[in-house]
Amino acid sequence: MPGLVPGIHVPRRKRLHVDGRDKPGRDDCGSLRENDSMTAMLEMRNVSKSFSGVQALRDVNFSVEAGQIHALVGENGAGKSTLMKVLSGVYPAGSYEGTIIFDGEERRFRDINDSEALGIIIIHQELALIPLMSIAENIFLSHPPSKLGVIDRDEVYRRTRDLLAQVGLKESPDTLITDLGVGKQQLVEIAKALSKRVRMLILDEPTASLNEADSAALLERLMAFRAQGIGSILISHKLNEVAKVADHITVLRDGRTVDGIDCRAEAIQEDRIIRSMVNRDLAHRFPERSAKIGEPVLTVESWSVYHPIHPERQVIKNVDFSVKRGEVVGIAGLMGAGRTEFAMSLFGRSWGTTISGRVRLEGHEIVLPNVAAAIDAGLAYVTEDRKQLGLILADDVRKNITLASLDQVAPRRVIDDIAELKVASDYRNRMRIRCSDVYQETSQLSGGNQQKVVLSKWLMTDPKVLILDEPTRGIDVGAKYEIYCIINELAEAGRGVVVISSEMPELLGICDRICVMNDGAFVGEFPGAEATQEKIMRAIMRNDRNYGSRALAGAEMGGSQP
Repeated sequence: MPGLVPGIHVPRRKRLHVDGRDKPGRDDCGSLRENDSMTAMLEMRNVSKSFSGVQALRDVNFSVEAGQIHALVGENGAGKSTLMKVLSGVYPAGSYEGTIIFDGEERRFRDINDSEALGIIIIHQELALIPLMSIAENIFLSHPPSKLGVIDRDEVYRRTRDLLAQVGLKESPDTLITDLGVGKQQLVEIAKALSKRVRMLILDEPTASLNEADSAALLERLMAFRAQGIGSILISHKLNEVAKVADHITVLRDGRTVDGIDCRAEAIQEDRIIRSMVNRDLAHRFPERSAKIGEPVLTVESWSVYHPIHPERQVIKNVDFSVKRGEVVGIAGLMGAGRTEFAMSLFGRSWGTTISGRVRLEGHEIVLPNVAAAIDAGLAYVTEDRKQLGLILADDVRKNITLASLDQVAPRRVIDDIAELKVASDYRNRMRIRCSDVYQETSQLSGGNQQKVVLSKWLMTDPKVLILDEPTRGIDVGAKYEIYCIINELAEAGRGVVVISSEMPELLGICDRICVMNDGAFVGEFPGAEATQEKIMRAIMRNDRNYGSRALAGAEMGGSQP
């Protein structure tokens, strides 16, 4: 594909010659062999790992120095999380090949407790906090200070206050986790890591669910840890954030190390990283499409929704909305604007109470009292939380794909295993889902492939209107492009597509029309060709004099999840 993606240029001092295979101390892909680093706190040598016949890691070499932020990037399924689970003991010694050296000694971790004892702490993308326990209880749940076998609560609170100060939180140690936004919950996870005397901090997609302000605060905290000599491993798909904080970047592809960049060198080029990740040039981030827009397929009039727990609070305020055949309509807005609540209330009243208004599908007024009725009418909703609400992770790919369309594979109310296998295999091939077979457990798939399973499930229902809520959250640039191609194919087939996204460049790149939501109401609408980030933000600010405080409130709420 001709052309290059515009790069991010960050002036640096010196560059690693990753293409020099004939240079001493380099592996076959040109990256530094980690055993040549004399100052490395961590070295992983020739690490290989497989699952159900699928090779996840192949002779990976990786190292981190004290006080270094080492970014690990790659497509979903490239092996990033698997490598970190090997390092942290989630996958114990003996379940993989290769060697781990920490502080100059070979380590064979039996479980995560062994790695934590040395100060290697991993914070997973899915936070491991208990919502109905306090900050203090979560931080010291596994290792509470005690006197004579009794928990020393005074010491717990004293140390919690100190830890919260280190990560920049002013909340009381008694604050319940459920009362914190996602950004502050991330900082509590980091405080928990500090309580275990962290020396090597592993962050897996730490900003995937955060707004810009929370993301910036977390990255600033990471740079402060660097000054304290703490080594950090940052797994992220947000290359602008990687460019901002990383000292070194390693790119994985198909379980192999394919590139390494010393960021204390000259410019960091985003297009180079992308080429290494996907093994091809992406001339455009978004696929081209000739829009063929028809008559309205979905029309919503005077839609009003109240909060299910606080019924006096109106969340969606008498809005009108429409999408036409072959049209991709984006919904932009700040965190807490009501976008997810609007979508879920439309989809069979799956969120909210005292819902009123009219819905027309293909010109006919319909009533959608529940999710089953919405599916039967031709609506589909891809949730923003695929792990909790979109998939049954313990089930295999086959069962997840057919979950919303069991009548198609169970004509006599008994599932036809052959028919189910056939249709699941067909969607696996059409959607290019990377898995050993359709019997593989869905939890073992990468985020991008899990999202394709969710999309397959809803495409099997043959929807007339597909609502996609944060469809590319937490997936890599290559998988994003494939999702965009699927959206285009749906539009070209005459479906109406609604895309809710917090990434404005994404909306600008794929949508024919963008509606702006703020405080439960639509406050602006732009044709895709005329929309800009500035116009969208101006529409929000023009309709909200208290924009700054509301944005802060939205950040503290942690998003628009119900």
